[in-house]
Amino acid sequence: MQFDFFPSRTLTLYLAKLFIVRIVAMLAVLVLVLMMLDLLSTSGEILAAPGNGQGELWTYVTLRVPQLAARFLPYSVLLATIIALVTLNQNSEVIAMKAAGLSAHQVLAPLLLTAAGVSAISFAFNETVVTRATATLKAWEANDFGTVPEESGVRANAYFTDGNDVLTAASLWGEGEHIRMRGVTWYRRGDNGALVEQARAQGARYAGPGWRLEQVERFDVAAADTAQLDSMVVAPGLTPTQIALESVDPDALGVVELYRSIAAYEEAGRQTDELRARWWHKFSGPLSAFLMPLLGAIAAFGLARSGQLFLRAIIAMALGFAYFVIDNAALAMGSFGGYPPFLAAWAPFFLFLLVGETVLVRTEE
Repeated sequence: MQFDFFPSRTLTLYLAKLFIVRIVAMLAVLVLVLMMLDLLSTSGEILAAPGNGQGELWTYVTLRVPQLAARFLPYSVLLATIIALVTLNQNSEVIAMKAAGLSAHQVLAPLLLTAAGVSAISFAFNETVVTRATATLKAWEANDFGTVPEESGVRANAYFTDGNDVLTAASLWGEGEHIRMRGVTWYRRGDNGALVEQARAQGARYAGPGWRLEQVERFDVAAADTAQLDSMVVAPGLTPTQIALESVDPDALGVVELYRSIAAYEEAGRQTDELRARWWHKFSGPLSAFLMPLLGAIAAFGLARSGQLFLRAIIAMALGFAYFVIDNAALAMGSFGGYPPFLAAWAPFFLFLLVGETVLVRTEE
């Protein structure tokens, strides 16, 4: 096998350009179709909020598109790989390249280099755009698509415990003693876990100690009685520090912020396996795009007139989708402590890297 993976500059640029165009086209098609379906199912909820109109629909689109693009970019690379390689095979361009002395790895090298660039762009896009869009969209959805506070660090669907009691908030923002909550529900439970009292409030703030609920609707379970209160203080054992620890959303944090949160958890003696698995996956996830040309390579080789080209394309697609299934399963196992965090995030990547190389070497090299 020759070890000069880019023997021809012209051929490298030709294959890279061919691949990039198909990646962009597939990503645009997937995002457009999925965004239309998503908007059809969500537009009613957005417009139901007082004061919302066409502008809010466009706001939702601008927040949702980055999520869809980040999630389906690896799928786009897989489909672009299969389409590009099948086209090259049908036009006998792969045969011409191999007749000129190029090995299978040399044929794939420009595609792998392009996919590596796509992975780097995906990582940067996730860190700078997707995390912020996710945090904003979750807070907006938690507020029923109403007005979201302008303060930074808005978090959605917060859940906290104070002994047997539970405090939830639809949205939360601020830091330290300046933390504010909206859409708050307080559940007071007895020693046996049975619900004793429930209180719903429009907002809450730190009372030092405890949290002062405002405009409260209180329900006494034993008396089956509902009362309206201006305010009440609950959860005296719940501190702002505990809230900062318990309200970490890995999807809404970048690599640096999530690493700091993990360090804070460990300092407090908390379990960090789930957060560590998600932290490692922030690196391995974007690299999945790099694997796609290797997994789809089987579609490039073999004679097109043999009648097996369609079967090869199906096998390539099956390998690619099998990677995504196993990757999600391993990450879930890591979150539950079944796998070590590093193994949960990286094992599928290295496993399918070896599978792809084995198939390529055994069949073409």
